[in-house]
Amino acid sequence: MARKQLVLGIAAASSLVVAPAIPAHAGSYSATVPPRTAPPTPAPQPVERAAGVQKQLKMSLGSRFGGAWVEHGSKVVVATTDAASTAKIKAAGATPKLVKFDAGALDSAHATLNRHARSAPRSVASWYVDAETNRVVVQASSTSAARRFVQASGVDAAKVQIVRSTARPRLVHDIVGGERYWTTQYGCSVAFSVDGGFLTAGHCGKQGERTEGGNRVAQGTFGGSSFPGDDYAWVDTNDQWTPTPKVNKHDGTFQTIRGAVEAPVGTRVCRSGGTTSTQIWCGPIKQRNVTVNYQEGAVSGLISAGICADPGDSGGALFTEEGQAQGITSGTSGSCDNGQDSRDVTYFQPVSEVLQILARDGRELVTEGGGPGPGACGEYDTKLTGSLTSGGSDYQPGDGYTTTTSGAHTACLDGPDGVDFDVYLQKLNGGTWQTVAYSISPTPDETIDYNGTAGTYRYRVHAYGGNGDYHFGFSRP
Repeated sequence: MARKQLVLGIAAASSLVVAPAIPAHAGSYSATVPPRTAPPTPAPQPVERAAGVQKQLKMSLGSRFGGAWVEHGSKVVVATTDAASTAKIKAAGATPKLVKFDAGALDSAHATLNRHARSAPRSVASWYVDAETNRVVVQASSTSAARRFVQASGVDAAKVQIVRSTARPRLVHDIVGGERYWTTQYGCSVAFSVDGGFLTAGHCGKQGERTEGGNRVAQGTFGGSSFPGDDYAWVDTNDQWTPTPKVNKHDGTFQTIRGAVEAPVGTRVCRSGGTTSTQIWCGPIKQRNVTVNYQEGAVSGLISAGICADPGDSGGALFTEEGQAQGITSGTSGSCDNGQDSRDVTYFQPVSEVLQILARDGRELVTEGGGPGPGACGEYDTKLTGSLTSGGSDYQPGDGYTTTTSGAHTACLDGPDGVDFDVYLQKLNGGTWQTVAYSISPTPDETIDYNGTAGTYRYRVHAYGGNGDYHFGFSRP
């Protein structure tokens, strides 16, 4: 496709209709025990206390840790293979239980079964580590077949408990913006999730047309479609597909969608699609309310942006770097074949019109309600942002900060819903960073209020579980 032709980016599997001469669609961490600090206000809920106790004892017991769970809503039970550790467990406010196998041994047995997963018979439904029974539980409709699977895997049978189950698991798939889906004729891209489905381009399919996911699993049908004049549609998906507030950035991470606040001309925005799926492509909004005269008919009210696109990217997501949904990929007069340059322009249907239509039926854009937004932790003197993957840590600020007076060190961490992010305040003692305060609830959001002496401090932001972007703010004495 020559540059400067306007291509209706219909599909990866179709020929493009091109109208000549006009645009076409388209530091080290010290593991010292934190000192006793004043209890937070308000008092931690039982689940928060349980998570904190589990984390502390898992770290301090090491290979003697056998797992943890909660009984009767608030009683924290911590298993150990070492009778001498029971006093430490009680001192932490938990109930000890002596077990035969440590958590690492059971995790290893579970990992061995995972390596042999392809040989598991269909009658085996699932397997998992159960801390309470101190075994790897294998659920299967045929216990004899399950025993053969365990034996063939080389796992010590003493570590396994086989449970008869009639469960028949089936796949449930996530709907993620920027990913491929298929119609009977074309390959297009998902824009954003809405209640019960997703948004895409109108030229990708007509009302009633069936779709399949990028994995070729039956997905849903077009519930409505408008093209030309407009270029929007929505797909109503079946119960195997779960809408998510995510857009695939095609680098192993996802953009969380937090709303649909309209961005002004000049704002840097990014596009994600199923064809150009080696990365997201970003550039400025050039104009709004653009009418584009495709060969198939004119479409008005579009956004133009200095971004490239290719066939099959149609229907994909346009969003701001703060996670505000902007548009649905319609067409382009450029190509990403040789990278992006200043001549590339791609056109997008604003999401507002189709969202207004769906709102009549009580359906909304799926967003991350509790995650960091532009004003998250905004009342603090220093405001920073970052991104974490599970198990990773950031140190904020990177070089730490020094205060010459005593006083309050306060901090706020705001992460996306569904993750467990923690924050630790560390003070430099000689050449070692030591933790002096922390907040480790099982939620994405944490706060610290610590009265400290003069010295050099930093914060460790840690992803105990889950991935995503966060906002962090702190104030010093």
